[in-house]
Amino acid sequence: MSADLPAVAPRPARPDNEAERLAALRASRLLDTPREQSFDDLVALAVAVTGASMAAVSLVDAERQWFKAQHGFNACETPRDVAFCAHTILDPQRVLVVEDATRDPRFEHNPLVTGEMGIRFYAGVPLLDAEGHALGSLCVFDTRPRPLGEAEMRALQALARQAGFLIELRRTTEALNLYVNECAWYERRLLHYSELLEAQNADLARQTRTDPLTGLANRRGYGEVLGAALERAEQEGTPLSVAIVDLDHFKRVNDSLGHGEGDRVLVRVSQALDEKMKGVGLAARYGGEEFALLLPGADLEHAHEHCRMLCRALAVMQDCGGVTASIGVAQWRPGEEPGAALSRADAALYRAKLGGRNRVELAS
Repeated sequence: MSADLPAVAPRPARPDNEAERLAALRASRLLDTPREQSFDDLVALAVAVTGASMAAVSLVDAERQWFKAQHGFNACETPRDVAFCAHTILDPQRVLVVEDATRDPRFEHNPLVTGEMGIRFYAGVPLLDAEGHALGSLCVFDTRPRPLGEAEMRALQALARQAGFLIELRRTTEALNLYVNECAWYERRLLHYSELLEAQNADLARQTRTDPLTGLANRRGYGEVLGAALERAEQEGTPLSVAIVDLDHFKRVNDSLGHGEGDRVLVRVSQALDEKMKGVGLAARYGGEEFALLLPGADLEHAHEHCRMLCRALAVMQDCGGVTASIGVAQWRPGEEPGAALSRADAALYRAKLGGRNRVELAS
């Protein structure tokens, strides 16, 4: 190739069963249909559980990739030759993960990578119908390189199964409308898929409230529990306290020992917090190396004493890279918004940091 000619991304191969696959895709009657909340919910959940900025339910047609649902971008379709998902459908049993598209010869010259979208990270799970045809994929992507964690991969696979159930429901419903509206066998099958969907929804709801690394409640899960606890405290006239915990000098662990060791320390600290909050309240991962505690029934004095115990316990742990914790504590005031108590706890945490770290400060 001449040095003056622009580099061209390699075209994805076609599956061996392309004719049967396209027939199954057309039979789903999904192409060029209006948006549907059930599919929109799936891409919103995919973004929530992975932290990616964009997600889609993509169907790979003969010469195009069409999006049944999308989050974080506005395109409704792309040419098939530039579609990441056209590579995903080549191996129906495998999740395709591209940690950095600029380092992958299949995608480094792709216009979705070099152009305005600037895709770097991609993860796609094939969408399979009942016969195993890969109709497209449920995928997430981002503008920064990153790995895909094991828990995130399992969540994406669960979402892809959910999408497959929806597609199969659509095809089953079409068959019911066209041929045998009163057939008991089809009714039992539809009920079976509905039950599967309900079970999947319950599992997905739990996953969106749980931090995939530590297993603790995440920020969303903490907020929901906090809201319910504040309602009870207001109705019963009982105290309630919150705390923000931040690991001191945690960046040094990542910088000196690597992010894998940093993740191990976060998991170990999370286990310790969860154990010592049993019977007392809730520990949640609030973000990064920051945790949030909920202590229903505890006034400021009791919350202070419990957090001092936590601070001492973390300081003497032998397998946490020498990190300690600073904690800010606040007692909720009747009529106060949940965010106000957390903001006061955060301000107290800042004072604990300024005061030398490895200590507990009370909010005013």
